[in-house]
Amino acid sequence: MKINGYEIKPGADLRGADLRGADLRGANLWGANLRGANLRGTDLEGANLRGANLKDANLVGADLRYADLEGADLRDANLKGADLEGVILTGAILTGTILEKKEETQDDKDLKIQELEEENKKLKEALKALLDT
Repeated sequence: MKINGYEIKPGADLRGADLRGADLRGANLWGANLRGANLRGTDLEGANLRGANLKDANLVGADLRYADLEGADLRDANLKGADLEGVILTGAILTGTILEKKEETQDDKDLKIQELEEENKKLKEALKALLDT
């Protein structure tokens, strides 16, 4: 994987790195040292962060959906507003971690309503098909 032209390998030392808003979807950062790194708004969807050191990291608003943080050190990390859907935190160290719920936007609410309406339509069609038989 490359960030700004530099090759990043598992176990990389990225202490204090400024990776704000970076696209790291699916990145293999297994065992990386990201202590104190600024990952604000970074897209880490599906990233492998197993055993990574994220102590004191800024992950405000980061997309961590389906990321693997098994055994990661998240002590005193700030995950305020981060999307943690499907994230794996087995064995992660969360002492002092800020884990505030992501603020739900109007777009999020509209999408949920649309999904529920579509599901309702499918259920009505399935019920009608059962009643017509």
